[in-house]
Amino acid sequence: MELGLHIADFTWNGGAAALGPALARHARDAEAAGISRITVMDHFWQLGGNVGLGPFENDMLEAYTTLGFLAAATERVRLHTLVTGVTYREPALVAKQVSTLDVLSGGRAGLGVGAAWAADESAGLGFGFPPTRERFERLEEAIRICLQMWSDSDDPFTGEHYRLGRTLNVPQTLQRPHPYLLIGGSGEKRTLRLVAQYADACNIAATPESARKLDVLRAHCDAVGRDYADIEKTAMIGIDPDTTADDVVRAASAQRDLGFSTVYVFARRIPEPGRIVDVVGAAAGQLG
Repeated sequence: MELGLHIADFTWNGGAAALGPALARHARDAEAAGISRITVMDHFWQLGGNVGLGPFENDMLEAYTTLGFLAAATERVRLHTLVTGVTYREPALVAKQVSTLDVLSGGRAGLGVGAAWAADESAGLGFGFPPTRERFERLEEAIRICLQMWSDSDDPFTGEHYRLGRTLNVPQTLQRPHPYLLIGGSGEKRTLRLVAQYADACNIAATPESARKLDVLRAHCDAVGRDYADIEKTAMIGIDPDTTADDVVRAASAQRDLGFSTVYVFARRIPEPGRIVDVVGAAAGQLG
């Protein structure tokens, strides 16, 4: 079982003026503690609602700027979003952003992508938010565009929603044949089918339904002729101020028993980043 650090809450002691140095130190400390991957949300507002991360008005950093900053602050960890909403950026821009991150980080970039769900954020900032069916159509086309741009082809791409005259991408990614590709979400008809067809990894919420979701993914793999074992299964768990390393180990072990090999840990309402690394790093050590 591998633990990743998912940085989802930036409301830390010291405010905006201290955020840059605190974030760099947080990432370096996590890497030193044995964490092998660091992710960030691709949102422009905090999530609000009932997820425990605070209201929309809490601090939130733009994802790809943040990943570039983290690449400069670290040496070994894999870096990607968890996950990019397909409606936020043109797919060719995403492919170029990940390519750039991969080159500048020495081959450590990944792409986490999903169909997008934050309607309030999209309406507030003027991002298009088409109906669910169209968002999934766009997601599949976006994945195909990224894979084509990371290949040796610079042919045109013609889809229902995106049309590219030339998919030129120079410099190419250091990782070949392409950077790590994770699709987030647990929708049984569309999301998990796309995982089976295209992805290196899935990310599924840790719920009582998780085991059944993996069974659905296995069936999709059988349908498309994909080896289920080739797909990394990842989940997420949250920690609070009272959470201990032993609590994280128990939660991660429960996910391992269901068939997951990686758990991303995110913190809620912990304003001292050092406390987060203490808990996650100790748990990573126990899990080996």
